[in-house]
Amino acid sequence: MANPKSRKRRKKIIFGLIIAAVGALALVAVFRKKGVVYTVQEDKVVRRNLTEIVTASGKIQPVLQVKISPEVSGEIIELPIKEGDVVKKGDLLVHIRPDNYIAARDSSFANYKYALANSNTAAANLEKAQIDFDRNDALFKHQLISDSDFLTAKTTLDVARASLAGSTEQVGMAYASLQSAESDLSKTKIFSPLDGTVSKLNSQLGERVVGTAMMAGTEIMTVADLHRMEARVDIGEADVVLIAVGQKVHLEVDAFKDRKFDGVVTDIANSANNNDTTTASGSSSSSSSQDATKFQVKIRILEHEIFLPGMSVSADIETRSRTNVLTVPIQCVTMRPPKPATGTNNLETNSPALASADPKGDGTNGAATNAMSAATTNGTDARKPGEALKPVQVVFVVDGDHVKAAPVATGIEDDNFIEIVSGLKEGDKVVSGGSKTINRELQDGSKVVLGVVKSDASAPKP
Repeated sequence: MANPKSRKRRKKIIFGLIIAAVGALALVAVFRKKGVVYTVQEDKVVRRNLTEIVTASGKIQPVLQVKISPEVSGEIIELPIKEGDVVKKGDLLVHIRPDNYIAARDSSFANYKYALANSNTAAANLEKAQIDFDRNDALFKHQLISDSDFLTAKTTLDVARASLAGSTEQVGMAYASLQSAESDLSKTKIFSPLDGTVSKLNSQLGERVVGTAMMAGTEIMTVADLHRMEARVDIGEADVVLIAVGQKVHLEVDAFKDRKFDGVVTDIANSANNNDTTTASGSSSSSSSQDATKFQVKIRILEHEIFLPGMSVSADIETRSRTNVLTVPIQCVTMRPPKPATGTNNLETNSPALASADPKGDGTNGAATNAMSAATTNGTDARKPGEALKPVQVVFVVDGDHVKAAPVATGIEDDNFIEIVSGLKEGDKVVSGGSKTINRELQDGSKVVLGVVKSDASAPKP
């Protein structure tokens, strides 16, 4: 039987070997990580002119178009136009059968004449009653007739006056009815309200249409001025605040390939259109598509071309511009969590870019320094209990065979470059590729070796 002391000794030896092995592996992993060298590409901080672009898509529509619906119901007996016809203001578009409306007009006219005759009779009766009253009044003053006869004459006069007043009102009512009947008769013919083109024709000769008097009515056709066209695009709520009336726009219409048209913003919706059943792009909205809030923006197309309503268009709206500003490629900027202020080994104190932006070292110069000091103040964590450190924008500056993480404040951007407001200076070498290395792998102090170096010789000069 083995000695208990020997068993304890063996266990201690085994545990010691295991701990030593784990520690050795940890040291190997640490040294291996420190020895990683990343292959990167670099670019320089240079000055450029930037123009921020907001891109949106939509449909081309006429600036002025009128949907034609009848105000009266009936059968179409004349339809002298077809879809695509050019019409002038005042041209006949539709004639609805007028028989019923002619009959109603004639009946109203007869009622008016009857009311007028009654009014004339009432006027004659009043005149006779007035004469009788005057005679009876004179006799009454000389006490030649009784009180009852005088009161009878006076009452007859009052009744005649009331009858004339009522007849006069009847004449007015009959005349109003006649005017309404004549108006309904005139509405059986619809004339073009503008010079334009019949862009859509929904009804045919012989079809019965419903008037708009009691309901929505039948939309017979649409007349549009195709000489003045606009693009109606949907802009997200994050970008619509950047849009202003008068901004320049570059338009691409699918029907006109390899061509660009100039435009200008003319109108911005005051409310979102995500509740509409049909968006500006012509597609039906659903519960899933309504998650994104969109605002319709109208853009007047300055060139004249054979545009047709409903053509697809994409718009690049120039929102903001900057001249002669420091820029880097967009892919250079990434996010990193700031390190707590536990000494000097953090992004705020180790960044050469921040040192140049804040020569006094007092943290009072530059938005990039402010971004860091938002998380730490005077070496003390200024966060509320449980609040996570917010990541900040950084650019990795190449310093020999390693990189430094430089917090930066950015401005506007175009398709390729982003403005650097503070944190870098002209001529600084920054890491511009590859994207995985920048966004995930590089850390402050990582060792690097340059691969294919990007050239900035093609950068536009301010």
